[in-house]
Amino acid sequence: MFPAAPSLWVRLPPVGSPRGRKARSGRLYSGKGREARPGRQGLSPLIQPFRERPTEVAGLVTDGVGRRYPDKTLARSSFPRPVLVCEQSEQRDQRLDAIPWDSLWVLLLCLLLRTSELQAANALKPNILLIMADDLGIGDLGCYGNDTLSAGIPVSTVLTGMFVCGLLRTPNIDRLAEEGVKLTQHLAAAPVCTPSRSSFLTGRHSFRSGMEADDGYRVLQWNGGSGGLPANETTFARILQQQGYATGLIGKWHQGVNCESCTDHCHHPLNHGFDYFYGMPFTLVNDCRPGGSPELDAVTRARLRLYTQMAALGVLTVAVGKTCGLISVSWKVVLGAAGLVFLFFVTWYASFGFVRRWNCILMRNHDVTEQPMVLETTAGRMLHEAVSYIERNKHRPFLLFVSLLHVHIPLATTKHFLGKSQHGLYGDNVEEMDWLVGEILKAVEVNGLKNTTFTYFTSDHGGHLEARDEHGQLGGWNGIFRGGKGMGGWEGGIRVPGIFRWPGVLPAGRVIHEPTSLMDVFPTVVQLGGGDVPQDRVIDGRSLVPLLRGTAEHSAHEFLFHYCGKYLHAARWHEKDSGRLWKVHYMTPRFHPEGAGACYDRRLCPCSGDGVTQHSPPLLFDLSRDPSEARPLSPGSEPWYHVVVARVGEAVKQHRRTLSPVPPQFSLSNIIWKPWLQPCCGTFPLCACRQDGDPSET
Repeated sequence: MFPAAPSLWVRLPPVGSPRGRKARSGRLYSGKGREARPGRQGLSPLIQPFRERPTEVAGLVTDGVGRRYPDKTLARSSFPRPVLVCEQSEQRDQRLDAIPWDSLWVLLLCLLLRTSELQAANALKPNILLIMADDLGIGDLGCYGNDTLSAGIPVSTVLTGMFVCGLLRTPNIDRLAEEGVKLTQHLAAAPVCTPSRSSFLTGRHSFRSGMEADDGYRVLQWNGGSGGLPANETTFARILQQQGYATGLIGKWHQGVNCESCTDHCHHPLNHGFDYFYGMPFTLVNDCRPGGSPELDAVTRARLRLYTQMAALGVLTVAVGKTCGLISVSWKVVLGAAGLVFLFFVTWYASFGFVRRWNCILMRNHDVTEQPMVLETTAGRMLHEAVSYIERNKHRPFLLFVSLLHVHIPLATTKHFLGKSQHGLYGDNVEEMDWLVGEILKAVEVNGLKNTTFTYFTSDHGGHLEARDEHGQLGGWNGIFRGGKGMGGWEGGIRVPGIFRWPGVLPAGRVIHEPTSLMDVFPTVVQLGGGDVPQDRVIDGRSLVPLLRGTAEHSAHEFLFHYCGKYLHAARWHEKDSGRLWKVHYMTPRFHPEGAGACYDRRLCPCSGDGVTQHSPPLLFDLSRDPSEARPLSPGSEPWYHVVVARVGEAVKQHRRTLSPVPPQFSLSNIIWKPWLQPCCGTFPLCACRQDGDPSET
């Protein structure tokens, strides 16, 4: 009687012999591309005493091409491999009686082969590191034309109004571009945060999931709102999670949190395929800085304050008149009116009076860790979390999405970087962002993962031109491109950096001038991770793998459509045969003051109404010759004007046939703050906690 052996058993599926006959039960055979059919299967002599049961991998093709079947998907491989299955027995109390010791060596061999097979499968899947900046202008990076010497002396200085460019140093991002592939026509799917990130995560225009607005609010306003990325949307994180990847998100989310209660987390990252989240469920706003000027819905807030003051003044006037005998009204009416005014004030001040406490918080997974957050320590905490995640998962394939809070106002910058740049606080923040990127890339290299990691850097949209204070510009520079954040048609609002690196796979130093989209990252990452793009919905993105590797000459996009909210502002046509890139504008924002390059009379340019000009016939530009959109073409100056406008118009009609109505996530009922949905550290409304420890020391 031998001691209890490990409760593992071996099943060898029936495979065809070289002459087409089934191999005898118990014979090891390397089946190349054969199908393991369900039913009774041969058993090795090692496990004859065990009860036979159906194998979980029956019915799978094992030629290593990654075909998907109901129960399991085998990892992709470039070589056939033997079918050898090690399973855990359901009968854990069975013992291997009277089995020769040499049979145990067969069992050990099975375990070793299975382990090697899993390791080989994982080795074929690259780690995926996605880094996204917030509100970064494409012209802020050295690799996109903002050239400086290492000593900080500008090689060329470009003046645009009060903005002096060419004074920022981004050596780490520039090195990433030198070691990889740079896209010069990389485009955001929306010109503001929430919809752009929704499109990035799902590979679909944001209005397909209701993450756009007809008018009014264009981004989510509260952690305590009920709008957000619907649970039926599929993110690249969810697909890679199913492929065995560790999936982490560090930083900004801004896709909603809850639906009906403060604990349902229906819009939370962990409900969209990420298995780890640390960061800000909302976005940075000026309100996050103690004493900062109001930013969140500032116009509405000012109106509510004015209405409250007017109502209070009216009640006070009536009370004085009653006291002096000038007005004949009962004190009950006066007190009732005062009570209504007080109730009105409490109703709106409970939300707008505590924006920092409700929106500026940090979470780890489902738990609030800091409320309100301390801006001075946030960058260090984010960096620590990103580096730790890489170290924890270096022995398995991982997807890490680092969604930076830089360089969104209020431009929270640590003391070490204050005053370092030659472009004020914004420049300091950009250079700190570049340092953060460098430290993350260093962690990849230190852990020996550089050659097995697919790295990507971008921004969610163009720089914020209207971001200013009494000291000057607080937003980014969009280079030669017209417009900025909030403008769905002009290039400055949607042209963003696009840098990819995968040493040994992607050619270093390559520059691609083909039109691509942030939505293309979805199918690209899914393909690299061995997954399948969903077939039950419209996917607007196209895989960039052929373009990046040089096996395709042109982008898969012939047409791209540029929206502001739910309004189509422009469309582009890449005429691949001639190489010309046409851009048709149907609407453009009205700049203020007239002749300026932005809407300086408001926070962002509007998408519709009196703030836009509708063009009939539309404006036409040839971006291949006029990338700054400075010279609109006409039938007199461009012989192909009518042909191009008609061709793009037909493409727009076909595109609109793919649209279907969905529940709006930015409706007033979803946008407003709801106390019962508010994430809280402690007992509501006394929500307050601090994260202990200096992130630089942890």
